[in-house]
Amino acid sequence: MLQRVSDTAASRGHTLDVLGLTVRYGDFTALDTVDLAVRAGEVLALLGPSGCGKTTLLRSVAGFVRQTAGQVLIDGAAVDMLPPNRRGVGIVFQNYALFPHMTVADNVAYGPRARGEPRARVAARVAELLDMVQLSPLRDRRPRQLSGGQQQRVALARAMATEPSILLLDEPFAALDRSLRLDMQIEVKRLQRSLGLTAILVTHDQDEAMSVADRVAVMRGGRIEQLGTPVEVYDRPRTPFVAGFIGTTNRLPCTVRSAAPGEATLLLPGGAELSVPLDAAPPPLGSALLILRPEALTLHAETAPGRFPVELGLAMPLGGQTVREARAADGTPLRLTEPRQGAIRDLGARAWCGLAPGTQPVIFPPNEEA
Repeated sequence: MLQRVSDTAASRGHTLDVLGLTVRYGDFTALDTVDLAVRAGEVLALLGPSGCGKTTLLRSVAGFVRQTAGQVLIDGAAVDMLPPNRRGVGIVFQNYALFPHMTVADNVAYGPRARGEPRARVAARVAELLDMVQLSPLRDRRPRQLSGGQQQRVALARAMATEPSILLLDEPFAALDRSLRLDMQIEVKRLQRSLGLTAILVTHDQDEAMSVADRVAVMRGGRIEQLGTPVEVYDRPRTPFVAGFIGTTNRLPCTVRSAAPGEATLLLPGGAELSVPLDAAPPPLGSALLILRPEALTLHAETAPGRFPVELGLAMPLGGQTVREARAADGTPLRLTEPRQGAIRDLGARAWCGLAPGTQPVIFPPNEEA
């Protein structure tokens, strides 16, 4: 049965386009002319700090929020004038929003029954979905008799029962503990892949976005700051804000001494010169901000060309690695990772920092807004 649904869903894939979407509440602009294209069968994560507009965007697509301007299109057809129940959109809320007086099976069956589908078809659909989310033995229980993870799976099955064109996930894992959250992320990804669903995930958890999504849209102030694959957003942030919001970053003031296609020479705090590879346009000469991930830095006991002095701070073992704090010559705080075995551990000692092989640093103008 699962194979039949998978084949049907994968062949019908749905697209979502958001064109110039704007939402205003009086003088406050929650969404500011947002353009977004979600491909059929893709999981797109909306990531950003609280108040950035990601939930407003999701609810505008669902039809719960009326936009001030712009359009929402599914498979190229505008759905702006349609109520939520006619948009072909399924949504899973953070609090699950299950009907407490209904059984698991009745919760899942609610949507198809409301649409007047034949009883036999509804029963078959419910049985199939409960099997998919591994809840068939619990079909007669009520929500209060389920764990948080089980309730989340019921909410997911209920959202899929109407065979939605687009599946919207509004921080669905936020209430779960860490280990269960990971299990559910894997489960949602598995179901999404097997059914060929197009899905949008709203989250404030960057690890969740990076692991579940095919692409990530980082939002700020009602706009999309950057859209790309998780690897692109992590390795090639377009702004200091994106660099700082996704993962951990080191921001090292420097001076660009020379720059040409493929390479730049930087003057770092303490007077050290560093030649760095470039895969982007050469930066302008003068003051700049060097952005480096913790894994891009390596510690050494001795000086050498391409290394700059640091003072070692606290070290914290984390699995097979040590997370290390350090300070550059001008006092700039740094964080880096090194293998736990053989790590330099002397607090306050002097060491030298260099770039790990294959590092592609990012260089921004010093006055670019973070």
